[in-house]
Amino acid sequence: MTDHYAVFGNPVAHSRSPWIHARFAEQTGEDIVYTRREVPVDGFAEAVEQFQDEGGRGLNVTVPFKEEAWDVADSHSPRADACGAVNTLLFRSDGGRHGDNTDGEGLIRDLRDNHGVALRGRRILVVGAGGAVRGVLQLLAAEHPAMLVIANRTVSRAEGLLRLCPEAHDSAACGFDELAGATPFDVVINGTSTGLSGSVPPLPDGLFAAGAAAYDMVYGAEPTPFMQWAGNQGAATVVDGLGMLVEQAAESFRLWRGVAPDTRPVIRELRRAMDESTGE
Repeated sequence: MTDHYAVFGNPVAHSRSPWIHARFAEQTGEDIVYTRREVPVDGFAEAVEQFQDEGGRGLNVTVPFKEEAWDVADSHSPRADACGAVNTLLFRSDGGRHGDNTDGEGLIRDLRDNHGVALRGRRILVVGAGGAVRGVLQLLAAEHPAMLVIANRTVSRAEGLLRLCPEAHDSAACGFDELAGATPFDVVINGTSTGLSGSVPPLPDGLFAAGAAAYDMVYGAEPTPFMQWAGNQGAATVVDGLGMLVEQAAESFRLWRGVAPDTRPVIRELRRAMDESTGE
């Protein structure tokens, strides 16, 4: 019997999750159908209940509903509890809903496993303090970096996220201007959405240590403005968040189906499809 899953968001027409999960299903032989649904901004809880009543087995949740997804779940994973947001709902046979957040796992796997970026003992800078950053900080800190700095335009928002970093050897929050003259970083992660508007956070020069990696959590067919800036600043490894997208989806798939798909061919195929769509 075919099991049904979906991604809920608003907007959601751009979501590549159905394509990704279809590849996972083909690869593993799991009998699932995965669709997307654009949910009214004031109707998330009702839409979840309806999907569950229709026999749905689980959901992915994207903007702007991740915090509401935490509210509709009656149990949570530690990583979802830590950030107060859910991107994966599992519907239990007793009618309950378990909430998890796979974003941090997706980021770590992409950096460490796909790009060979070491995190333990490194100096890491995370740019931004919004929901994307909140969802990954706990797992990033669990890699035990030597230093984890959160920089944001509004410093108080960055300071509010330090509670998610207890496993980092040292952590700090600051404004962008305070980064000038700082000891260079081994890894710089852009967790802002500035690239979607064609801009870059107001970061100073000299942030990258020798051999450093730059990672933009957003992705596109072309290098993002942050990636271009980082390359010009001397970052040795410059990548976007396409792999993170696939890796967080794979973790959701594993939670639902109990089998872990091979992400690398899916990442390659998705990248190739994006390149072909631009005529490259």
